[in-house]
Amino acid sequence: MNTNSFSNSYKEAGVDVTAGYKAVELMKQYVARTMTSGVLSGIGGFGGLFELDMTNITKPVLVSGTDGVGTKLKIAFLMDKHDTVGIDCVAMCVNDIICCGAKPQFFLDYIAVGKNYPEKVAQIVSGVAEGCVQSGCALIGGETAEMPGFYPVDEYDLAGFSVGVVDKDKILEPKTQKAGDVMIAIKSSGVHSNGFSLVRKVFNVDKKTLSTHIDELGTTLGETLLTPTKIYVKAIMSLLDSVKVKAISHITGGGFYENIPRSLPAGLSVKIARSDVNVLPIFDVIAKTGNIPERDMFNTFNMGVGMTVVVDKADADKAIEAIKAAGEEAYVLGELVNADYGVIIC
Repeated sequence: MNTNSFSNSYKEAGVDVTAGYKAVELMKQYVARTMTSGVLSGIGGFGGLFELDMTNITKPVLVSGTDGVGTKLKIAFLMDKHDTVGIDCVAMCVNDIICCGAKPQFFLDYIAVGKNYPEKVAQIVSGVAEGCVQSGCALIGGETAEMPGFYPVDEYDLAGFSVGVVDKDKILEPKTQKAGDVMIAIKSSGVHSNGFSLVRKVFNVDKKTLSTHIDELGTTLGETLLTPTKIYVKAIMSLLDSVKVKAISHITGGGFYENIPRSLPAGLSVKIARSDVNVLPIFDVIAKTGNIPERDMFNTFNMGVGMTVVVDKADADKAIEAIKAAGEEAYVLGELVNADYGVIIC
């Protein structure tokens, strides 16, 4: 740790640079878990260096993704639990990257705080590191910015950025889809990291509400809401090695109606039987408590479906087997039809 760099004047203005140095020291043990063979630099430099492994890749294309955790952080603040939101941050980036068939390589985070509490920052980074381990990418750098007067002293924001690589010839091509193809659902872990502005309004969230045990959930509301976003990298990479995948959608904010059409070509829609959607209990609780119309629910939340993949009908069983072998739950969600509606839930 740097013991020669300090400024009493800066500290009196609300920024303690020595706290930043301590935070870096505390987080190093977590960052070390994420190191892969491509990492060429250590934490603390001005830039993260990463050497791409070009084995079996003839035309490398870099794919990037960036996102944050959003107002789900408000739940973490109220529960004073900060070691899982980093998983959400990584998930929101890497789950986007894999939608075109790319494999995430490295990740960088950005943490902005009202006051730098080194132990809290280290907890946040421990979650980021866990997310990187789950997705097989390296945490090669980041930034912690202490911003007094901009954020309350007990709050922070968290965002991230990831880069993946895919062979140009293996980029998924949605135009290959046709009527009769099957859309497969991969189960989510819960609300993930979208729709929390509505969630907080529905429950009028406070500490007491979050600590309330809800029978339908089998636990407290807070524990359910803070469940980390599922990371699908390993399952999708395994799937891509098993069958020809035509398209992938990450079901985030905007739910079914916004995200699924992004992976469909013009003139094709997916027809889904409402009874075939395995809706998680938390969404039933949200809908009932807030008196939310079903269409709004499907246009806001993932409803229990974290990702969808499209394959030829003949490959559906094999695809589901590959996903389950990778540790995720999957089932047939619907079938592609000739229509311009995008998503048809009936």
